[in-house]
Amino acid sequence: MPVGFGKHAIKSMARPLSVMVHLKQSIVEVKSEENCLAHALIIAISRVDKDPNYKTYRQGRKVRPLVRNQLETTGIDLSNGAGNPDLVRFQEHFRDYKIVVYHGLSCEDLMLEGPVESAKRLNLLYDVERHYHVITNLTGAMAKKYVCKASHKACTSEITYVCDKTCSDCMVSPPCAFSDVRIPCAECNTHFRSRTCYDNHKQRTIKKRSVCEPKRCCATCGLLVTHGNHECNKRLCEN
Repeated sequence: MPVGFGKHAIKSMARPLSVMVHLKQSIVEVKSEENCLAHALIIAISRVDKDPNYKTYRQGRKVRPLVRNQLETTGIDLSNGAGNPDLVRFQEHFRDYKIVVYHGLSCEDLMLEGPVESAKRLNLLYDVERHYHVITNLTGAMAKKYVCKASHKACTSEITYVCDKTCSDCMVSPPCAFSDVRIPCAECNTHFRSRTCYDNHKQRTIKKRSVCEPKRCCATCGLLVTHGNHECNKRLCEN
């Protein structure tokens, strides 16, 4: 008789990386057989810059002239493949973007990180079959709830995670500098390092709330609260 043992999640590395690239919607599969790195960079840049031709490029159409122009401008030859020296030269050329390359679907599989401080990140995936692809969503590609872009570590929540490379007050990387006066916020009852730090925690984005909304300090006990049902001197049971 058949016996059931419950549902078990299938680990990403149980399948070849080339198969996962084809299956995951958070990864754009570069199908070009030559100059795949240049193709991946153009697709990633068009996505970050919200280029109206992004969908056309990711389908492999109208992108070849841009690839030729990019290689002629930079003087990079990819006829023998693309390695770390080529990635470094591309990073020197695209100084407004931060190139980050992974060689697997895990936070520890960091292959190269460009020494550039920029909010425009170009996340690429290098397949063992010597091919580059574009990661459009890190959490989706790595099957994690939150991935810190500064330390490249994963955890269950962005609000509760504290990174030494991220400001613990406004959650911005790199950390904000301390000023002589702490700026208070009446809504979340938290004090911030500077006016810039205060403004950062108020900013909204389309996909996530501001830090001020889910994170506050209790005025009575001073405990950091990330949920609505808070009682002083009591901890919320995770189970």
